[in-house]
Amino acid sequence: MINSVLGPISPNDLGKTLIHEHITFGFAGWYANDAITPFDRRECVKVSLETMNELKTYGVRTFMDATPNDSGRNPELLKEISETSGVNIICSTGLYTEAEGGSAYFKFRAIHGDVEFEIYELFLKEIIQGIGSTGIKAGVIKVATGNGQITTYEKSVLKAAGRVQKETGVPIITHTVAGTMGPEQADILISAGADPKHIVIGHICSSADIKYHLTVLEKGVYIAFDRLGIESSQSDTVRKTCIIGLIAIGYADKIMLSHDSIVRWLGKPFISRTPTHVFKNIIPDLKKAGVTDDQINMMMVENPRRLFGGGISSP
Repeated sequence: MINSVLGPISPNDLGKTLIHEHITFGFAGWYANDAITPFDRRECVKVSLETMNELKTYGVRTFMDATPNDSGRNPELLKEISETSGVNIICSTGLYTEAEGGSAYFKFRAIHGDVEFEIYELFLKEIIQGIGSTGIKAGVIKVATGNGQITTYEKSVLKAAGRVQKETGVPIITHTVAGTMGPEQADILISAGADPKHIVIGHICSSADIKYHLTVLEKGVYIAFDRLGIESSQSDTVRKTCIIGLIAIGYADKIMLSHDSIVRWLGKPFISRTPTHVFKNIIPDLKKAGVTDDQINMMMVENPRRLFGGGISSP
């Protein structure tokens, strides 16, 4: 069974899934600006429900919230939105990059003890027992690395995540920067015990190098073209070309599609995007290029189901 914010669900209940999105997200330090731009929970719920209702018109049944612990994760908010909308929401446990996450706390903890074990213990507790006193259990582990390198701190997070994945069966989804460090992420996670069948290397679409994509796929993991609509790092024209090429050589069963959208930025807001671009623009263009309905279903339904198919077992 899978931990959703409303309780356990079967992998068969996932249906059409967006694998990497956010309801709220804030870069570490956003709360310092709270006196000027306080979080408006009621408005966030309103906009989130509008988003979920629109997604339901495209058949979406599951929304993977990839917000890590140190970036404004709010499990009780996710529960309210899921209860009201009827959309499955899966909450993450995890930590962001050293440069942009809450690394200062754990780096300080490392002076006094085994920080990898402390992170392992945190992830495990949030999956098995629940997040704080909410009773809401995380259903996925989110980890991240920076541009062109994996720091010592980030390696500790990856190794902790790999250990927890091995013990619980809960999948890992990752954040990469500029299409770098995907193979290295996979190697560290797998060497720590993670099953590659339950790993998604994220933001692969920031790279236009199909050889790089293939190098990641050789690790046995899934890859996510999950920043569709964000053209600052790569154009969607190039991304669609890569997706079509990878499907043509037999990798439809290893690809997932999403947006990395953020419904409500924490702190002073940026422009938000509704996560419907895949359905309005990307999928129609893929079909025009000869991608079949079965292949679309594989990427949006079957691959997420198989990613979570291992369920959760007690460590």
